[in-house]
Amino acid sequence: MKLKTRLIIAFFVIICVPLLLAGVSLVGFSTYQIRNLEDHLGISGVTYENMSDSVQVLNKATNSNFEQIKAKGSENPDAFLNRDYLDQLNDELKEKYSFLIVRKGDSLYYSGSDESVNKLFPELPEYSDVVSQSDSGVYIGKDVKAFVKQMDLTFSDQTEGSVFVITSLTMVRQMRTLTRDMLVSIVIILIMTAGMLTMWIYNGINIPLKKLKEATQNIKEGNLEFVLDAEGDDEISELCRDFEEMRQRLRESSEEKIQYDKENKELISNIAHDLKTPITALKGYAEGIMDGVADTPEKMDRYIRTIYNKANDMDRLINELTFYSKIDTNRIPYTFNKINVREYFDDCVEEVGLDLESKNIELSYFNSVENDVLVIADAEQLKRVINNIVGNSIKYMDKPKGYISIRVKDVGDFIQVEIEDNGRGIAAKDLPAIFDRFFRADASRNSSKGGSGIGLSIVRKIIEDHGGKIWANSKLGCGTVMYFVLRKYQEVPVNEQNTNHRR
Repeated sequence: MKLKTRLIIAFFVIICVPLLLAGVSLVGFSTYQIRNLEDHLGISGVTYENMSDSVQVLNKATNSNFEQIKAKGSENPDAFLNRDYLDQLNDELKEKYSFLIVRKGDSLYYSGSDESVNKLFPELPEYSDVVSQSDSGVYIGKDVKAFVKQMDLTFSDQTEGSVFVITSLTMVRQMRTLTRDMLVSIVIILIMTAGMLTMWIYNGINIPLKKLKEATQNIKEGNLEFVLDAEGDDEISELCRDFEEMRQRLRESSEEKIQYDKENKELISNIAHDLKTPITALKGYAEGIMDGVADTPEKMDRYIRTIYNKANDMDRLINELTFYSKIDTNRIPYTFNKINVREYFDDCVEEVGLDLESKNIELSYFNSVENDVLVIADAEQLKRVINNIVGNSIKYMDKPKGYISIRVKDVGDFIQVEIEDNGRGIAAKDLPAIFDRFFRADASRNSSKGGSGIGLSIVRKIIEDHGGKIWANSKLGCGTVMYFVLRKYQEVPVNEQNTNHRR
């Protein structure tokens, strides 16, 4: 989930959920409090409205008891001088957080509670006060804080007296407790909601960040073999996936660098070996001339020609190495031109034939392409392709009578060149890798043949840069056939060009 979506959800949840839960809590607490009041006070019909008026609830709580007291006072005032009867009344009132006080004359005759009586008694209304015989009662504040209902009566000895029903503010405190509990509940709900949302958002951010931290630590330590697994569609998970892609590329780059270093070492080793052979020959023949071993014109001529050929081998090897460096940096200097296929390959075969003749290798040439067939190619690089393939055939020729056949064919939109030899051949398991850099089939046996191992990789690069394709077939012990194709050059008629342009 997107981080933005999480924050939007959190915003609405932190507003709506506390309000909803607070409302549910308010209803629950209020219902509980109403039932508690009704059960303890023995009243019914308590509502949210009259709960807010504590005096009204206090008045209603003792209405039935006060009615009994008034009826008894009208019937028999002296009953309120009977302490057993007063104790019975007081016990009933205690259940409603109330108690009874009887005043005879100006003196306290009976008190149903020992608490705060000394402070309360002087504050009680006088006989025949305006609230006397009233059901509404009066609230006494100051230090007393009690709700008082008063009934005046005259005893049989003509002494004036009053019966008071005193209700403490316990119920008011319960109302306040309800309000306090409600506020505490709301605060707890807010804290819990905010805490859960915070953990939800924190985990959504912290878990992928923790994985990202571990990944950076691994990379810092040079370990690129781990996998950064980040599920989800939030921004940090996307960052983790990008980081994982970067790790994979770093690993590939590291592997390529290791392979590149390995190939360079192999190249240096091959070049050193290939240079050592002609240099040794050069030194040997040069020393033979200096020591007078070549004491006849024929020997001198053969020694000089051998030195010249070995110098050419060294030059070819250095040129190959230089060209390889250009391939590695994609800086091969191509010069593409229209080339007549028949004329070009006729010239190439004539040049190759002279070299093969000197090595006692038979050459056959077949070209079935029409005289006007053209290709777009770099003549110099294409000649390098042919020379490398033929040179490879010569290098691995193991028959007493060597044979190389060059065939140029017309295959529709392409011309196909086939170069076949009757050399050692290539094993089937090695055939897919012969165009890879530095590959030499059975390197331990072929090291004596020399070669950098990059000749055929250069050939493939040049052919592919010409938009062509190269492949090979071979049978071990019988020989090899190299194939490559190049697309023909076809001119588009002027009227067709105009038509395509208008489209």
